[in-house]
Amino acid sequence: MAITLYSEGAAREVTGSKHVLDVDGTRYLVDCGAFQGKRAESDRKNRALVQDPESIEAVILTHAHFDHCGLLPLLAKRGFKGNIYSTPATRDLSNLIMMDSARIQARDAEYLGKQAAKKGQSFDWKPMYDEVDAVQATSQFVTVSYDRPVLAGPNVRVTFRDAGHILGSATAHVTVTQDDGRVVRIGFSGDLGRPDRPIIRDPELMEPVDYLIVESTYGDRRHESTVDAMDRLAEVVNDTVERGGKIIIPAFAVERTQELIYYFHMLVDQGRIPKIPIWVDSPMAVNATSIFQVHPECYDMETHEAFIRHHNNPFGFNELHFSTSVDDSKMLNRLDTPAIIMSADGMCEAGRIQHHLIHNISDERNTILVVGYMAAGTLGRRIRDGQKEVRIHGDLFKVKARVEEIKAFSAHSDYQETWDWMSRMDLSSLKTVFLVHGEDEAMEAQKKFFEGKGLKDVRIVEYGERYEL
Repeated sequence: MAITLYSEGAAREVTGSKHVLDVDGTRYLVDCGAFQGKRAESDRKNRALVQDPESIEAVILTHAHFDHCGLLPLLAKRGFKGNIYSTPATRDLSNLIMMDSARIQARDAEYLGKQAAKKGQSFDWKPMYDEVDAVQATSQFVTVSYDRPVLAGPNVRVTFRDAGHILGSATAHVTVTQDDGRVVRIGFSGDLGRPDRPIIRDPELMEPVDYLIVESTYGDRRHESTVDAMDRLAEVVNDTVERGGKIIIPAFAVERTQELIYYFHMLVDQGRIPKIPIWVDSPMAVNATSIFQVHPECYDMETHEAFIRHHNNPFGFNELHFSTSVDDSKMLNRLDTPAIIMSADGMCEAGRIQHHLIHNISDERNTILVVGYMAAGTLGRRIRDGQKEVRIHGDLFKVKARVEEIKAFSAHSDYQETWDWMSRMDLSSLKTVFLVHGEDEAMEAQKKFFEGKGLKDVRIVEYGERYEL
């Protein structure tokens, strides 16, 4: 029985995870994510998808971020009929993200079509998939709780354990039993989280494996301590309130927003920040927070101790408000008293956050608080890097608000945290570590670091290369 591993996405790049495990001609796809980057490149790579979707036996989905689940509707549209295995929380968040993507594509097609018509240009771009395709993909999910082995196909068993990355995220332990009874064990880290983060549990250890496929997003960087995050957050809020200003936070709708809600709840309860209005102005974040509320099985013990045992909701307190309409959002722009406003898009490239920046970025009383990764070339990156004037919706605005950054909020483990997780596992049978989901410098650094720890066979996965297991 031949077992082969290869990647169709996230080889020497961070987004678009799609890894294929071929067991004697039967293919299993681990994640089916969208590539995120410049529009033309993203469109080309995402439409390429994977070869012959109809013949894929099953999809093993590690978590619900767009770069891991975003192309499942396209896979279903092109003929994939198999099961998509995930945890229950991953299914619910994936449905939200896939539907949102379908709506965004539809709006883009309409807008770009009108722009082309105004210029007298032809326009034939079509969305990759629509809401019907997203619903079809959701109907193919089979949910599996942590530590409940499931047969994904002939002789192939999958067990999920908490990856500690976002709600419902999982590592996947795949066991292939060959015809002669020999067992090959393959571990996929998915996106590995960090210890001591709020709400969700720390990454759980994986059972022994022969081969480990691990992410390397931060293979060349260390994070700030998560213990310091609340102190810095309280400091920024209190300093801004003293100036009579507002704190504007660009935050991704899934995971980062809920983490911040948790922190603000704790800071208010502890009396460390004043009781000022805290607004979440992102329809998707509101929906995602509802999903967090119905999955307490994913919470860590600290969250249970702080909230669940006291019949209290970590995502609901007197100072917290959810914007549910355009009128609510516009009202926030008329506020002239201290408040905290969290809004998407996390890189400030689209969405309601741009309107909040237009109304607040030139007021020296205010603070723009950066809490996540800002890609090169984005509006958020220009603000973070200290540009004195930025263009939003075609107009120039002077950046007079203070710009602060807290680097402790990353949901990805850094190279040391990844090694701390691995080194507590039984590595006695480990033959090869395959590195994926990282840029060149990060992967090369993580490879060198692992080799320095005594791992004898560490490989960076390359496109077009097949690895016999």
